[in-house]
Amino acid sequence: MIDLHVHSTFSDGSLTPEQLVDRARDIGLTAIALTDHDSTGGINRFVAACETQRSEVRGQRSDNGQALLGIQGVEISANVKHGTLHMLGYLIDHRDGDLENVLERIREGRNIRNEEMLDRLKKLGLELSRKEVAAFAGDDVVGRPHFAQALVARGWVASTEAAFELYLAKGKPGYADRFRLSPSDSISVIRKAGGVPILAHPFTLELDGKALKKYVGELADMGLQGIEAYYSEYSREQQQEYLRLAEEFKLAVSGGSDFHGKLNPKIEIGTGFGSLRVPDGLVEELFRRVNDCGHGR
Repeated sequence: MIDLHVHSTFSDGSLTPEQLVDRARDIGLTAIALTDHDSTGGINRFVAACETQRSEVRGQRSDNGQALLGIQGVEISANVKHGTLHMLGYLIDHRDGDLENVLERIREGRNIRNEEMLDRLKKLGLELSRKEVAAFAGDDVVGRPHFAQALVARGWVASTEAAFELYLAKGKPGYADRFRLSPSDSISVIRKAGGVPILAHPFTLELDGKALKKYVGELADMGLQGIEAYYSEYSREQQQEYLRLAEEFKLAVSGGSDFHGKLNPKIEIGTGFGSLRVPDGLVEELFRRVNDCGHGR
C-alpha cells in the first residue's frame, strides 16, 4: 500500500515531515510522496527521515520490518478559467534553481493575496490579525485553510468547511485570487526539474465527459505525463473514468489520500476515508517515466 499525495507543516498539513514518515511506517505503507503546496521546504527533512527509517529496517530494529520509500514531490496551483487545477510533480530535483524561483514567486503571490483577504474579511465584520492566522500555519506559508481555522477559533463559523462555503471559496466574499502559473508552465517547470507532472484530482476542474477528455488531451499535448486516478474523494465511476483517460492518452497513473491531518481529520494517510487502496506498482511507472525522459536517477 502506498500514498503519493500527503502534506506537511511546510504547507497546510498538521504533521511534520518526520511525523508523516512515522505514521506511514506504523500503518505499513511501502511508499509515500511528500507533495506540499507550492513548497519543497520540507523535502530535506522528509528524505532524511525516510533514510533513517530504512536504516532501522536494515538493522532489523523496525517494528514491522518494512522499508518505506520516500518520493520527493510538490503540488503546484495553476491558473484555469474553470474550477481549479493542481499539478503534482514527482521525483523532482527539489534543489533546482528555476523550480525554487517559481515556487518563491507563487508563495509571494499568496502573501499578497492573504493581505487582501484580511481586508475583505474585516469589511465583512470578521477582523483577523496576521498573527492569529499565522498561528495555524506551522513552519511555512499561510493559506486559506489557516484563515478557516482562525474563523472557527473565533466562533464565527462552526467548521472549516463552513468557512469555505460562506467566505473563503472561489467567488465568496472573503476570497481573493493570487498569482498562479499557466497549466503549460506548471508542466514545464516540473519536467525541467527532472520530475513527472501528474494532474491532481481532475474533478476540481469542474469538467465532465467530453469536455474533461478534451482538456486532458490538451494537457497531454503540453507534456502532462500522468493523472491521479486513485483518491480519497472519488466515486467508483470517477476512478474508472480517470483510469480510462490514462489509458487513452498513455498517461501514468498516480493516487493518494491528500492527507492534511487536523485540517481534515476524516482522511487518514494511506486509506483516505477507509477504503482507499493505491496499488504499489504505480511507483515503478513513475520511475520509468523519469528514465524515459532522460532524467535518470
